[in-house]
Amino acid sequence: MRLLFTMDKHDYAGCTHTFVRNSARSIIIAGSRIAMIHSLKYDYYKLPGGGIEDGEDPVAAMIRETREEAGLTVIPETVREYGVVHRIQRSARDERECFVQDNYYYLCQAEQAVVSQHLDDYEANEAYTPEYVDPRRAIQKNRSVGESPYDPLMFAREARVLELLLKEGFFA
Repeated sequence: MRLLFTMDKHDYAGCTHTFVRNSARSIIIAGSRIAMIHSLKYDYYKLPGGGIEDGEDPVAAMIRETREEAGLTVIPETVREYGVVHRIQRSARDERECFVQDNYYYLCQAEQAVVSQHLDDYEANEAYTPEYVDPRRAIQKNRSVGESPYDPLMFAREARVLELLLKEGFFA
């Protein structure tokens, strides 16, 4: 899979161990809009997807996470690799730990029918709401996120992926 970009804070000198948590995300485009999850609590957007479980294939994780978070059922035969974003930085939880994450992005289509979301407690607390949104609006929101418990790199990552999609002409 092609490398889209790397996000490296170069702040991990002195780390003694590494924590790896890879993720897989869907890119579902409908005309000039893209399927995204809107956190109503912190007012940011993220592409549907999440963590890859031990032994789980990245595509299977993307399909599972998209259904759980957005209620969208990915059509497996439409899945195509888009790219990966590599992230490395000192962990926010442990100053001796280096956090490494490969975020795999897949272009795909989803069935028309929407099913119920199956949110984790923190996702429900943030009021995760699936929306088809203009990518420019999502970029603007993510570039101006206020107070949140998350590293700003997460918002920047999603904005940069959306900017690439716009630049490469994926929207009608």
